[in-house]
Amino acid sequence: MNETLLKEGERIDDLQCNGLRIIQDPDRFCFGIDAVLLSNYAKASAGDRVLDLGTGTGIIPILMSEKTKAASFTAVEIQEESANMAKRSVELNGLTDKIEILNEDIKNLSELIKKSSYDVVTSNPPYMIDNHGIRGEKDYMTIARHEVLCNLEDIVSAASMALRPGGNFYMIHRPFRLSEIFVMLTKYKLEPKRMRLVYPYVDKEPNMVLIEAKSGGKSRLTVEKPLVVYDSPGVYNKEIYEIYGPEWNKD
Repeated sequence: MNETLLKEGERIDDLQCNGLRIIQDPDRFCFGIDAVLLSNYAKASAGDRVLDLGTGTGIIPILMSEKTKAASFTAVEIQEESANMAKRSVELNGLTDKIEILNEDIKNLSELIKKSSYDVVTSNPPYMIDNHGIRGEKDYMTIARHEVLCNLEDIVSAASMALRPGGNFYMIHRPFRLSEIFVMLTKYKLEPKRMRLVYPYVDKEPNMVLIEAKSGGKSRLTVEKPLVVYDSPGVYNKEIYEIYGPEWNKD
């Protein structure tokens, strides 16, 4: 596959990770730092089966295919255009034997996969619950950012259904919804085990939170040290450079 096979308006971006690339449309919803942070935070062991809920253009399974030794990935995306780009990105990277993209609604997941059949579930879900920034209920940006086609409970219940006992769920979300997130996780027997707040600058409030929960786990939460994104405007913190990798920071 090469650039001549791209659809109008699309481009191929170099992920600066051992040659991995991804197809994106700048007029649609492109992946952000939250997806990169989650792909680094999530852990998968050799032989693990990983499920990504709301995969967008497939950025998380594509990066985790290189960052982990997981055996296989299933990625679910409801928007047809995004799922199609994800499938072509998987093909572009020669990962069709490792990553499967499903253009499906996660609310129907129990009809598509076997219960308790995954070791790891990841999700970078829509964060927003109000009407701020909504351009239209069927707009692709709105669907990616707002709880229009799925909500937090849909994500958590799907993760709970898919995970084997002792399996791990990884999610990135907004800190202002932490109380709701913890209630929802415990409702579906996903016990919060790790949490890390992400700050844009050291003197600002956190705007993201990384969470790990375990299916059927015991109650004990570790709050990890803060992750600061920027040292100054346009200058990433050292740890962010390490997360993106040496190829990204080689200049």
